Amino acid sequence: MIDNSIRHIKNAIADLDKEMENIVMNLTLSLKEKDNLMLPILLEKKVLKQTLEDLEYLKANPPAPDQPCGISKYRTDT
Repeated sequence: MIDNSIRHIKNAIADLDKEMENIVMNLTLSLKEKDNLMLPILLEKKVLKQTLEDLEYLKANPPAPDQPCGISKYRTDT
């Protein structure tokens, strides 16, 4: 299950990268328009990257039954 989630998140990040590249390469948009379009994409990408890191951590360090997952112990930004 974690492997499927990791694969889907990686695909979503790749899709966001393509979307950002299309915005950057669009010569009809002003820099302000590009910024406005890219900000929500960057925020979404940040959340997806953190989720990916969490899932990879859980895959490498599966929690024992009936125990907390321990994500907060390895995160430095919480």
